[in-house]
Amino acid sequence: MTLRPFVATLPVVAPYRLDLTVSVLRRFSTNVVDRLSGDGDYERALDGFSAPALVAVRQCNEAALEVAIDAPAGEAERALALVRRMLGVDRDLTRFDRAAAKVPWLRGLAKRMRGVKPPRYPTLWEACVNAVVFQQISLHAASAILRRVIEALGSKLEGAGGVLYAFPSPQTVLGATDAILGSAGLSVNKIAALRRIAEALLGGALDEAMLEERSSVDAATLLTSIKGIGPWTAAVILLRGLGRLDVFPAKDSGVARSIAVIVGAEPIDVAATLKALGDYRGMLYYHLLLARLDARGELTA
Repeated sequence: MTLRPFVATLPVVAPYRLDLTVSVLRRFSTNVVDRLSGDGDYERALDGFSAPALVAVRQCNEAALEVAIDAPAGEAERALALVRRMLGVDRDLTRFDRAAAKVPWLRGLAKRMRGVKPPRYPTLWEACVNAVVFQQISLHAASAILRRVIEALGSKLEGAGGVLYAFPSPQTVLGATDAILGSAGLSVNKIAALRRIAEALLGGALDEAMLEERSSVDAATLLTSIKGIGPWTAAVILLRGLGRLDVFPAKDSGVARSIAVIVGAEPIDVAATLKALGDYRGMLYYHLLLARLDARGELTA
């Protein structure tokens, strides 16, 4: 199927930084679905169309992004809507900025990272898979496992910066054998959890609209009714999949390490910080992630 080039300008709520927003979306430089160039340009492969689409995004100025899309005829507008969702272009974080400025240990980090927006995965399915794969193992181990799953099952596209993979669909994962999924490093329990989630999404027992119409507490209850999704996993899905900033993944193993990167051994009352941030507490998750990336030298200048 022939892909048709499509270019659009996407307004953003300033301040906006594409490089920081994409950094918290992709998390690791080993990510084969999202690519961020040294110049801050972004490429992403998208599934869910009659043929996989390729999007390329560049920040024109503080108020707009330029989006180029190679997608099947008639489907580029839908791809553009996904880009808008993924990159948080409409989110106004004025209240977070004001709250963060009143937290001494967070103030400097928030100022340096001003312009990051809360990204969202393009689908609820992708949010669920990421949350499940990253359960109870190191971030780097989980990243390697997820990469192997995507390379084994995802569609391959050639982008400007090299090969990218579209994230595999729930149908594709359901059709994969346990041997294929297990060889990527997924445990038996995680394979079972992913199959249950895929079946719930494909069968209509779970969809994004069900979660959108519920409060975060009630949405988390619905998610945790699926075996394999606990409170931490549900919080990650709501934050990274639905953009719910009023949730923060409690007992996240990376929180203490990330805070140590910022303040060293100084004791920090995380509960008090979350209370001060109120309904924007989820942005702390992204700022701690940026602090880790910055400490590893993985942020684009």
